[in-house]
Amino acid sequence: MQHETQLSLFDNSSLNQRSLIPVNGQIPIVPGTYENMGELEKHCHHCHRCPLAANRTHAVVGRGNPQAKIMIIGEAPGKNEDETGLPFVGRSGQLLENILASVQLSTDTDIYIANICKCRPPENRVPTGEEIAACKPYLLEQIRLVNPKIILLTGATSVKSVIGDKRPITKIRGQWLEWEGRLCMPIFHPSYLLRNPSREQGAPKWLMWQDIQTVRDKLDEIKTKDKN
Repeated sequence: MQHETQLSLFDNSSLNQRSLIPVNGQIPIVPGTYENMGELEKHCHHCHRCPLAANRTHAVVGRGNPQAKIMIIGEAPGKNEDETGLPFVGRSGQLLENILASVQLSTDTDIYIANICKCRPPENRVPTGEEIAACKPYLLEQIRLVNPKIILLTGATSVKSVIGDKRPITKIRGQWLEWEGRLCMPIFHPSYLLRNPSREQGAPKWLMWQDIQTVRDKLDEIKTKDKN
């Protein structure tokens, strides 16, 4: 069959048969491929589904609690992330941690963080549609494995890539949107807040403070319902 000749797989002798995945980024990874995050991480570190893999130092898969009720999805790794292999560890990451801590949320217990793309685009440019499509199956599997109640989408690229909403982030931030039976909220990317440091009412930082309080309230509401 023609399809069989198109299905190009790579293998690594240290991994089992589950390590066979399509090299061609246009061929999807079947939902349910991974039993746990460790398996997925191995694939990401050996992945060459798009050209970004050629220049990466580390694939940046995720960090935080893999059973968290809140998942934060960013765009792609930057320089610090590429060097460490962890998402949101530069100035943006420090600000994000402070924002979460302001409402008693922690990546140790409440949060799991991932990106649309696992490898750094050159010069931190926005990932291309091809790169996003090649990497998105990994993200969808992460969402399935974590099974969060709430997903926070940081920035317009994250919103568009995950739920397909192309509206400007300034128009939809702070709104609850339902996607695949989950509550999603678009929020400003921390890097945008770093470029707009004003805390005056109506400024991005002030709006982010409103949004993260709303998220905290919703989480508390969910926890109460789960107990009852």
